[in-house]
Amino acid sequence: MTVARTKGSVIPLDEAIEQLQSPYALEAFSALTGEPVLVVDLSSTTVAPSKEALARVRETLAQLPCPSVALCTDLSTPGAQWLGDRFDVVVGEEEELALILKTSQRTPLAAMSLVQLLRHTEKLSIHEGLIAESWVYSKLQSGPEFAAWRARHHKVGERAANAEPAVLIQRSGPRVRLTLNRPEKHNAYCAEMRDGLVEGLQLARSDPSVEAVVLAGAGSSFCAGGDLDEFGTLPDPATAHAVRSTRNAARQLAAIAERVEAELHGACIGAGIELPAFAGHVSASEDAFFQLPEVQMGLIPGAGGSVSIPRRIGRQRTALLALTGLRLRPEQALRWGLIDRITRRDHAGA
Repeated sequence: MTVARTKGSVIPLDEAIEQLQSPYALEAFSALTGEPVLVVDLSSTTVAPSKEALARVRETLAQLPCPSVALCTDLSTPGAQWLGDRFDVVVGEEEELALILKTSQRTPLAAMSLVQLLRHTEKLSIHEGLIAESWVYSKLQSGPEFAAWRARHHKVGERAANAEPAVLIQRSGPRVRLTLNRPEKHNAYCAEMRDGLVEGLQLARSDPSVEAVVLAGAGSSFCAGGDLDEFGTLPDPATAHAVRSTRNAARQLAAIAERVEAELHGACIGAGIELPAFAGHVSASEDAFFQLPEVQMGLIPGAGGSVSIPRRIGRQRTALLALTGLRLRPEQALRWGLIDRITRRDHAGA
């Protein structure tokens, strides 16, 4: 049985079931040798396949070297009941599908790596998930898609030293407040900020009298993501992985998650939502928005997001955010469980 090419099209469910049982399926739907994304209409049939066929299809979906997308507006349909949980993403809107197709075609290696990692980390502990994420991130750092993005966007220049610490550590009784403090750069996440966060979180972990840790950001944004001036500046991906294995704010946050309260506002991009998603309680102001842009850069979320965000909103919604790059507003984030509360922000005190 051969697999027909379906470039740019949505495959009916009965055809997908047939094709995904083929020994050629992993090559036909691949970022390297075939289609960079598989899209299946789950509502296109009501004819039940055999249990054996469904088992083979579920196994293949877990192994595909490309994202699998289910087009479905009604999760109660038979197709959604049979296979909906095994797809990487479930979409009901053409706009979302168009963005996923665009990303999967522009950066197919990063899109593939993202969904494979999310499938994998579903079964891992937080520590194991962070190690897996770092391995994948390091590989992509040395890949052609990130190199192409960096060539287009990275400008070499001198980085001015911060006049103040990148993280302010303040204690008041049993509470410690950690404030991201690069407001002139929308608190772009840099090595100095990582080190400051790790220091503050280690202090809280080592002192049992600290009952609560508040994570906040100075200025108009909580954190606008990684500092682009530092992207790719470590000597090699192996060293970068060693750094993440040694000094990792995500690991420190997860260790005391039940004591951490994150107060978000403005831009919460990349690390700006990946890290606070580990917190036991996350509030966000009405002006907050959330975004995962890394796949479009040829990377994946690398600050712990492949571990923290799925634990809040699930694997499929995490993949949706990362593959589309869409901005999520607080109301939707609250419905999904990415945040726990929406607050009004006192701009005068920002």
